[in-house]
Amino acid sequence: MIQPVVNIAEICALKGVEQVVLSPGSRCAPLTIAFARHPKLTVRTVSDERAAAFIALGMALTSGKPTVLVCTSGTAALNYAPAVAEAYFQEVPLLVLTADRPPEWIDQLDGQTIRQQNVFGQHIKKSYTFPVDLAHPDAVWQSERQISEALNEAMAYPAGPVHINVPLREPFYPAPGTELKYDSTVKIIEEEPQAYQLTEFQSLRLQQEIMKYKRVVVLAGHMQQDLRLLQRIKAFADTTGAILVGDVISNTHTLDQAVRYQDIIFANTDQNTLAQLQPDLLISFGKSTISKALKLYLRKHKPNAHWHVQPAGQVADTFQSLTKIIRCTPYSFFASMAGSTKNEASFVKAWEQSTQAASAFLQKYAGKQQYNELTLVAMVLEQLPKQSKLHLANSMSVRYANIAGLMPEQEVEVYANRGTSGIDGSNSTAVGCALTSQSTVTLLTGDLAFFYDRNGLWHNYLPPNLRIVLLNNHAGGIFRLIDGPKQQPELEPYFETKQALDAQNTARDFNLNYTAVHTFSELQKALPAFFAKDNGAAILEIFTDNASNAADFEQYRQAVRALALG
Repeated sequence: MIQPVVNIAEICALKGVEQVVLSPGSRCAPLTIAFARHPKLTVRTVSDERAAAFIALGMALTSGKPTVLVCTSGTAALNYAPAVAEAYFQEVPLLVLTADRPPEWIDQLDGQTIRQQNVFGQHIKKSYTFPVDLAHPDAVWQSERQISEALNEAMAYPAGPVHINVPLREPFYPAPGTELKYDSTVKIIEEEPQAYQLTEFQSLRLQQEIMKYKRVVVLAGHMQQDLRLLQRIKAFADTTGAILVGDVISNTHTLDQAVRYQDIIFANTDQNTLAQLQPDLLISFGKSTISKALKLYLRKHKPNAHWHVQPAGQVADTFQSLTKIIRCTPYSFFASMAGSTKNEASFVKAWEQSTQAASAFLQKYAGKQQYNELTLVAMVLEQLPKQSKLHLANSMSVRYANIAGLMPEQEVEVYANRGTSGIDGSNSTAVGCALTSQSTVTLLTGDLAFFYDRNGLWHNYLPPNLRIVLLNNHAGGIFRLIDGPKQQPELEPYFETKQALDAQNTARDFNLNYTAVHTFSELQKALPAFFAKDNGAAILEIFTDNASNAADFEQYRQAVRALALG
């Protein structure tokens, strides 16, 4: 085996990589052997490359360190694409190593050969091509430099995936009995991270500018839990009266001050009350926002000014009101701005009254225990183990959770693949998170997302701390709930994707504990045992009827629209 290829694993280990996910193949054999034999790396093999990539994503989300992916040549690399795109938009560090044919064999009708250079297009931070001929010392220098550069780039703000295409010639396998040695003198390049702090002059100028605003709303977008940042936001809100709004995926729900009922408040039709909630300054940070009602409200009731706080990278004008980009960390901004202004008492009171009305409405609605998906999700979220992790699949799962919300005392950390908002890797991402966490990891998912990603369970590493709550209405339930498809005659045959599957066979195939639920009493009885620490990996499948659930949800929406918020 070529020594610079072997040394890729050593450089990764020296640069802090801990987790590697491989998918089997011959062309990638030199990489596979180099990583598998390295004593400081945890290496797992997952046959389905799409699932493997999402598992790696979950690992990187939890650890905050780059996960390495290794696959063979050909379409194997293309199967990484959904997770690579998710990692790019969610800003998650991955190092993607794709084995390839040497360049002279591309487009020569050789097996498992496609055009792999820049295969991930614009959904990758940077792509490299590893040297194919490594006899010259400069080529060795280049190979070592590339690995360091790639890992530095993956971690540089905003973090994300980086690709190295590795052309390899035969022979792929060392002779039997050959001992693999990693060079102790490999070159590594460290990069000191940027602090992205406000200067004293910038702080003073922003403090003076913010004083003219007396209706300040802070909007937290999708982000991972950051307890240090949350304390700074709390201090800012306490000293200014600023209103803090955040979806469940913003992880701000651990703060008492956070408004967590925006889906109810802004779906209301009381225009007088809604006008009283309009900010004159919106301060946003983080990534995407789930709540469509909130997005539509802010686009209609635009603030006079909108500041977005982000250290680097492209900034979206989601609410069509952006007036200032502040290039620093949110931590630096809120630490500098505590006590810098004071919200009007009437503005604070209007938000408090609306929040209290929305909270009371939700408690009353969930308390009726109608057997529909929203009330069932509310019950599940109430019973989540303290200090556990919650993964939310896309489509209705993440929306139900955003409506139902979480309480501060639960201290639950929330994850969701909202970079691209696809259903294709929910199981796998949760598995990756559970593999690199000591906490209970609960995946809340629907039937289409679950069955679409069953290969996320097809490996030998299912962690005992994984819990899967599956809402099975035997169809794509969201299409009966949103305007557009539900009014079309093609709804049932072409949008809902009706299917007759349940998860019992899947649980048996992959050796997970399984419980089926059809009533509220069954769910109440099942949840304590399901979440018990010694229960092991398990699926709790909650069966609902799609049509009746849609009818109940429409009644809920009508009640929200007519709710008296003032």
